[in-house]
Amino acid sequence: MKEFLTVGQIINTHGVKGEIKVYPLTDDTKRFRKLKKVYIDDIEQNVLWCKIQPDKIIMKIEGIESPEIAIKYKNKYLKVPREEAVTLEKGRYFVADIIGSQVVDEDNNNIGTVFDVIFTGSNDVYWVRGNGEDVMVPALKSIVTKMDMDNNLIVIKPVKTWS
Repeated sequence: MKEFLTVGQIINTHGVKGEIKVYPLTDDTKRFRKLKKVYIDDIEQNVLWCKIQPDKIIMKIEGIESPEIAIKYKNKYLKVPREEAVTLEKGRYFVADIIGSQVVDEDNNNIGTVFDVIFTGSNDVYWVRGNGEDVMVPALKSIVTKMDMDNNLIVIKPVKTWS
């Protein structure tokens, strides 16, 4: 499992005092209110304050004092140590843990490795690469029968049975 989890991406500057706009990469945007520190490029940064808006977070990071400094952080990711991550409900998993997991079907046929997770609105889709082709696996209980994140393993029903 990854030591750090990504919670947001810096998308631009905000204002004249070095504030940054962050696109949240978490279901719980309220978690930003509790952040005291984040990691940017593996360097610990102190969070001075944040303001939650409907589609973004405005943050002030210690040491970023101007738009000229802030713009250098554009497109960088904010990370937190795993031990500071939010607690997930049973049956929910961090995308960082799903990506890289091996996918097999119930007949133990190797399907491939999760390359990415696509968010469609109705259900997530696991983009699985392997065996010379890509397979899009809907993250539905009727298709995904087992999630074993301790062993990086996802078991699905055989593709030919999906309908």
